[in-house]
Amino acid sequence: MRKSLEKSELEDLYRQMYLIRRFEETAAEMYLRGKISGFTHLATGEEAVSVGVMSALFDKDYVVSAYRDHGHALAKGASSRAVMAELFGKDTGICHGLGGSMHLFDQSLKFMGGYAIVGGGIPIATGLGLAIKYKCEDIICACFFGDGAVNEGAFHESLNLARLWHLPVLYICENNLYAMGTDIMRSSAVTDVYKRAEAYDIPGECANGMDVLEVKEAATQAAKKVRQGNSPYLLELKTYRYRAHSMADPGRYRTLEEEEIWKERDPITNFAKYFVETGVFEPDELKNIQNSVEMEIKDAVEFAENSPNPDLSLLTEFVYAE
Repeated sequence: MRKSLEKSELEDLYRQMYLIRRFEETAAEMYLRGKISGFTHLATGEEAVSVGVMSALFDKDYVVSAYRDHGHALAKGASSRAVMAELFGKDTGICHGLGGSMHLFDQSLKFMGGYAIVGGGIPIATGLGLAIKYKCEDIICACFFGDGAVNEGAFHESLNLARLWHLPVLYICENNLYAMGTDIMRSSAVTDVYKRAEAYDIPGECANGMDVLEVKEAATQAAKKVRQGNSPYLLELKTYRYRAHSMADPGRYRTLEEEEIWKERDPITNFAKYFVETGVFEPDELKNIQNSVEMEIKDAVEFAENSPNPDLSLLTEFVYAE
């Protein structure tokens, strides 16, 4: 995979990861400055998962996310302006400021939402898989969720039905080892999430979620199997979030030593280091990408700050379907 990709593809992977990192860091700053309200869950450290998986999907494929959804939306093609404005609660946001951090949604991108209820998006993704099969469409649905969701009934019911009905759903567990503040070792008798697929006669696999190229390869193969067999697949990606569960979480349940070990596996730093050392990139080339991203993030913040608030008439606009 490292040798088969064109330089332009590698540049795109790096840019997307760096964009998500800087977006999340800026969102944290804006939250502390009172520009963003409500719960905000950041995915700093998990960039390789969203970028690697999205690079393995087709634009026409559906994606369902959870409440840590900024990176997924950006990697699926949402503009940084629209996502930042949504976090600011502005009318120019991806959901007109009505959804906020945990409920990003853009049907035009086939990004079918972030969901605040743990495991809440899994049945929705399964339903999309049923719709795909019913309509005989040549696409799949990719569903992201955390390790905390695999102990929810919705996870087990969905995988069971997906196997019974041979639904084209790629279930992706972003295993960052902590369900809020609870270590997976304390909450799950089976800590290798991919093994849970065996109970439903579904293929499962685990990959390094801190390596974007390994994620891309694993997701590409998994998506291919889902398309060919029109049946579900469970992909576990082991990763780590550098920040606490949410901006309101003091994060005192992890040791500094553990955090430092995982930061040494940083998906962005190590990606850049490898390709600079192997001569694929010059340091100045990566610096140019970083500068471009910094300008984009600055523009997104200015756009959000200068955008209007939603009109009160929108309060009932999307409550009922016509």
